[in-house]
Amino acid sequence: MNLMDRRTALKQMFIVAGGIMIATSCDFSSKAPTIQLNQVKLNLDDEHLLAELVEAIIPQTDSPGAKELNLHLFVMKMLDDCTSPEDQDKFMEGLKKASKLKAKPMEEQQAYFKALPEEDVFFKILKRRTIQGYKNSEYVMKNKLVYELVPGRYNGAAKMDA
Repeated sequence: MNLMDRRTALKQMFIVAGGIMIATSCDFSSKAPTIQLNQVKLNLDDEHLLAELVEAIIPQTDSPGAKELNLHLFVMKMLDDCTSPEDQDKFMEGLKKASKLKAKPMEEQQAYFKALPEEDVFFKILKRRTIQGYKNSEYVMKNKLVYELVPGRYNGAAKMDA
């Protein structure tokens, strides 16, 4: 074996080893959520349940609902990145309890939320992040809010107080 063959063999070995490392770090299971989460362990069923729950908070009317705006993904990412580990655990417990709402009518889901105490961590996080995601969504920013450049409109007929 000459020197060039050894170099080629080493290159190919490193390429194969790198490919194996990359492939083992990927999750190809059908139960993986659509976004990557680092702290919270949610599966695809949990993601679908969250989509239904955020839709119960902001249902579709003449404007798109939370599910159509993918606010469940926002809730998942904010839960993963911006929530304390203790509250993450409480949220996951609340999500397990709420799993009985899967495939229930929206009225039952809304009644469940109304029956929860105000200090329930699961509902506080879910509601706060859903509303935050809605207010910051592209739909609301483009279609619902009117942006005026600073310093705003000049009103020459405004009376001055003396």
